[in-house]
Amino acid sequence: MLWLGVAYLAALGALFVTSLWAQNDFTGEIERVWTFDNFRQLWDFPVYRTIAFRTIGIAALVTAIDALLAFPIALYMAKVASPRVRRLMVIAVLMPLWASYLVKAYAWRGMFSEGGLIDWLGSPFGLHSPGYGLAATTITLAYLWLPYMILPIFAGLERVPDSLFEASGDLGAGSFTTIRRVVLPMAFPAVVAGSIFTFSLSLGDYIAVTIVGGAGQLIGTVVYANVGSANNLPFAAAFATVPVVVMLIYLAAVRRTGALENL
Repeated sequence: MLWLGVAYLAALGALFVTSLWAQNDFTGEIERVWTFDNFRQLWDFPVYRTIAFRTIGIAALVTAIDALLAFPIALYMAKVASPRVRRLMVIAVLMPLWASYLVKAYAWRGMFSEGGLIDWLGSPFGLHSPGYGLAATTITLAYLWLPYMILPIFAGLERVPDSLFEASGDLGAGSFTTIRRVVLPMAFPAVVAGSIFTFSLSLGDYIAVTIVGGAGQLIGTVVYANVGSANNLPFAAAFATVPVVVMLIYLAAVRRTGALENL
């Protein structure tokens, strides 16, 4: 594990060093001179700030959606389902992870397309697919990363003693009161642990955005474009440091919750 940590830190170091280089405006060649022009460009052009905040907002929304969907599923798996049903549900949660990322993303593209499954199901009610865009991106990412939220919450809820549920019921608390005042405080670190996965994966995604995002731009697509067609590796590296900084701030904030112990 040590060499993985060293390799990861070395990659981050190389990313930051590259972000301090420049690109020659005439030849397009990378000039290994120290400059903060790439970061200055990120700040001076409002479009990049808009893209950064849009990316953070979508990542936060995906995390919130996954938390709302995952908690009741994980609670049923951990405390209600029989052992046989629990095993089947765990397999059902893990099975989407065995399928190709591209297959799942393109499946959602087909559903969001004009005349696709969403249009077909909604046509009797006068509803139509939102098409490709930020809404499609949010839904697709929420589906892709949902298992990464369910599994940590399930693991956290399994550690909650059943006696606490019985004691809460003996004291006259209803089901919702027990969940709100007993289960949620104890499961909160597990929820935050799951959010680390969903938030970070959504923050850096560019494939799903390219497939279902339409004209919407996120940090990942801008970085990809500058690495590829624009061939501006220093600027791509500078923009790629934004998710890294955001995640460092997020990890520092959640460290106090004990969530890191649930990973």
